[in-house]
Amino acid sequence: MDNTGNPAVSITRQGGVAVVQVSYAPVNALSRPVRQGLLEAARRLAADASVQAVVLHGGAGRFIAGADIKEMDLPPDEPVLPDVVAALEAIPQPVVAAIDGVALGGGLEIALACDLRLAAPKASVGLVETRLGIIPGSGGTQRLLRLVGTAKAIELIGQAKVLKAPDAVALGILDEVVEGDLLAEAIRRAPLAAKRRVSVLPMPPRDEAAEEAAAQAAVKQAKGVPAVAAVAMLLRETAGLAFPEGVRREREMFLPLRASPEAAALRHLFLAEREASRVPGLEGVAPRKVERVAVIGGGTMGSGIAVAVADAGLLVHVVERDADAAEACAARLRDTYGKQAKSGRLTEAVAAERLGRITPVHDWNVLAEADLIIEAAFEEMGVKADIFGRIDAAAKPGAVLATNTSYLDPDAIAGFTSRPQDVLGLHFFAPANIMKLLEVVRCAKTAPDVLATGIAFGKKLGKLPIVSGVCEGFIGNRIYAAYRRHAEYLVADGASPREVDAAMEAYGFAMGIFAVGDMSGLDIAWAMRKRRAATRPPGERYVTIPDKLCEAGRLGRKTGAGWYDYAGGKAQPDPAVDAIIAAERAAAGITPRSFTAEEIQNRLLAVMANEGAKIVAEGISLRPSDIDLVFTNGYGFPRLKGGPLFAADQRGLGPVLAEVEAAAQAGGSGAEPAPLLRELAENNSTFKEWQRGRATPG
Repeated sequence: MDNTGNPAVSITRQGGVAVVQVSYAPVNALSRPVRQGLLEAARRLAADASVQAVVLHGGAGRFIAGADIKEMDLPPDEPVLPDVVAALEAIPQPVVAAIDGVALGGGLEIALACDLRLAAPKASVGLVETRLGIIPGSGGTQRLLRLVGTAKAIELIGQAKVLKAPDAVALGILDEVVEGDLLAEAIRRAPLAAKRRVSVLPMPPRDEAAEEAAAQAAVKQAKGVPAVAAVAMLLRETAGLAFPEGVRREREMFLPLRASPEAAALRHLFLAEREASRVPGLEGVAPRKVERVAVIGGGTMGSGIAVAVADAGLLVHVVERDADAAEACAARLRDTYGKQAKSGRLTEAVAAERLGRITPVHDWNVLAEADLIIEAAFEEMGVKADIFGRIDAAAKPGAVLATNTSYLDPDAIAGFTSRPQDVLGLHFFAPANIMKLLEVVRCAKTAPDVLATGIAFGKKLGKLPIVSGVCEGFIGNRIYAAYRRHAEYLVADGASPREVDAAMEAYGFAMGIFAVGDMSGLDIAWAMRKRRAATRPPGERYVTIPDKLCEAGRLGRKTGAGWYDYAGGKAQPDPAVDAIIAAERAAAGITPRSFTAEEIQNRLLAVMANEGAKIVAEGISLRPSDIDLVFTNGYGFPRLKGGPLFAADQRGLGPVLAEVEAAAQAGGSGAEPAPLLRELAENNSTFKEWQRGRATPG
């Protein structure tokens, strides 16, 4: 072995072939030690006349996963990746990339600097930087242009597509899929390979119409990510330039995007997802086996859960109260899969196969077969008590029992069984087969392996499982309730519902809070307010306007009227709502004032952050970044802003605290500043720093 002096990159010799191996756990990210090792290896081998060819690989099942995301929040550190890529391409001997895993982002840029790219059948590649709000910055745009053409490059980079090895071979990005021993074949082929620098290949013919269509499709899918429009423009601009000029333009565009607030927010969320899977106390705890699932209740939520389970390849029974309800559920499921097949999202065969995994029944005896039982019935404690009593009697020992409740106390629900250690909350978000978020609620007596099962099950379904403790509304709905209350205070004090919604939509929310309320039904929050009435703090301000709307039969879109009128199909401000608001203001003795969009945004963002600070301090949420994931994946918070606590850090917790103090004057008891928020603001600190100080080792 040739000792490079760098444990991340080693060189061994197989006759005249130099084998360069990257070994940097866990995924061979392009951290500084890897970049340094590759640069040193490239320079050494280029000067060694005894080397006939070079093979670059990352060990069994790996190649180079891409950039070290954590380093992106730091100033660029030498050696920078463009220099590493250039040095690899400058090696005079043939260089073969042996890709036995993923080559994403910078990993693919490294591979594109090689002369021959061989891959294992399960390898995958892609320039996926736009997911992080940036573009490829080490020649990736320019080399891909020369391999696939401008329109396809816009599609692949703009939509951050990950290609399986055979598909990448078909496009010319990879040269060949190798069955069997990839590394041995790469070593055998290397001396026979020719130098084929991608940077000197001619540019494929252009198709302006195809380029425009690809750009429009990528920008539409991007939902405002600036890097996507930027890369589409860059690729079209540089398609007629020489390689050195194209690389220079790429770098000029890359560096500002790397430093942008949007990229910082997307990096934060990327790292937050990694961190969310680390749950203290579950180290080494194995989940229970889940092969058969039962869902109690086949309504909209229960059917959606069943579809998510079937899509994941599991068998599921949906238990309904009688034969008619079971048939209605079956019809709902047929309609769901029929629409997916008609739209082309699934083939008829796949749709039929998935539908065949779901069996609606009204026989509770099927519960004896289930490894996991999910209750998705009406949100009323008496209903839950009856159902969990029946589940307790029917379920086999060791079965995991879950409630999908949004607001009710899962500890109380667990108490309706003789096995509270087997009970947890699995709070899905509608539509359950589409929404990524899953709150996994740990009850007071939930066993560790039951919690681990909930998390593993969520991942099996392709969800993002976030662990929550027990409180009113858990993480998401508790913060959302504070958001809604303060939005109502703003309306009572002078803003119109449309002004509040427009302000939040301008911030980046897909819908304003009052439009969302109309879509989900105002009676849901009305029932929650009635339930809380007996325990509501006496000093908490209560706005009666939404109650008046419900009493008038204005329950939202389903009744054709709520905060808005839907007679024409679209939400329109309604003079009748204005009259209700004016009457309630007058009854409360309120002289209305005007609010700017910025004032509305600052107020509502601040109260979200404040409630979030209370939740993390109470231990309901394991960490601030989990709250950001909940809101960006379940409540429409704009990903480009990173979530409510990240956004608060970006604004500065001093101004956020001042806004919360003003909100407390408007809202009374329950709206007081969180002690944690005050502490961090007074110490000029952030939620991110607080989380870092409490990080779980390992």
